[in-house]
Amino acid sequence: MLEYSCFQELTSSWEYLKETKLPIFIYGMGDGCLKLLDQFKKYDIKETGIFASDEFVRGHSFVGHLVKTYAQVQEEFKEFVIVLAFGAGYPALIERIDFLATKHRLLVPDTAVVGIGDPFTKEYLKGNFEKAKKVYNLLADDFSKKVFQNLISYKITGDIKYLREVTTDPDEAYNNILMLEKDSTYVDLGAYNGDTVREFLSYTNGSYKEIYAVEPNKRNFRKLSEATGDLKNCFCINGVAWSSSGEILFSKEGGRMARVDEKGVLTACVSVDDVLNDKKPDYIKYDVEGAEKQAVQGSEKTISEFSPKLCVALYHRLEDLFDLPLQINEINSNYKFYIRHYPYYPAWETNLFCV
Repeated sequence: MLEYSCFQELTSSWEYLKETKLPIFIYGMGDGCLKLLDQFKKYDIKETGIFASDEFVRGHSFVGHLVKTYAQVQEEFKEFVIVLAFGAGYPALIERIDFLATKHRLLVPDTAVVGIGDPFTKEYLKGNFEKAKKVYNLLADDFSKKVFQNLISYKITGDIKYLREVTTDPDEAYNNILMLEKDSTYVDLGAYNGDTVREFLSYTNGSYKEIYAVEPNKRNFRKLSEATGDLKNCFCINGVAWSSSGEILFSKEGGRMARVDEKGVLTACVSVDDVLNDKKPDYIKYDVEGAEKQAVQGSEKTISEFSPKLCVALYHRLEDLFDLPLQINEINSNYKFYIRHYPYYPAWETNLFCV
């Protein structure tokens, strides 16, 4: 059973950073650093400086701080706190961060992937604990429940030990949960440059019936089209996966900056129900940079009638961890729900699997 008391005594990352007497150094620059500094300002936290990996240090400044190397910080301070300001998914980078965590207090505060909003706090959890309990009770295996509890603990504390304890390889989810069959019809929402199409094919030994790959960014779409050009019955769609079909304002940027944006350009949007037009899919992947709720809404008929296997990103918005499982359960209560976290700091590669 999930109890709020399990989390009540945890020290939040923001509380620790506000109270510590140690120097605080942000590791990394760019958008992630700016988001951290917004929260630092909110919580009256004062950073001591910024450092970066050696290859990015060129004697320049960022937000008023001379960017240093780790060695330079070590020379100046015997003890200090490291706050990670970027996403790390490559094995070598994860190993480096794990190493730094053995030498210093290292925190990776949970900040919104999409936009700048309030962080996940104990207060937020308390206000949404009934939802959390409902999700916990929907989970089909003990490991998913452990992942769910650890994700909450991580989001409050910023302590990566909670992620390390529940990190699994993507093979585990494909082989033990999804178990995709040959001649499957696959719908890839957020197909990027074709990497997840290739991943799908690797697990089906190249066997499939049809593939529908949806990608809104024009540059990524060109790469996707090139990467899948030799595949039969693979239909690439340049549009935003959404609750309905039409047009919507979408940002020009690619990657994690690509999202629905009122300052963006007018871009086609499509719903899964319209794309499939009553065809039965076997597997749908949702990784659409914060538009998962709307993309699921646009799949309601398909999910209700055909019960395809689903993989849904749970990490783009603060509310996704609770709201997306409940949304899908409301559409189709026959699903079994699993949660897995792949190797990544922070918890950006966390997915819900519905079978």
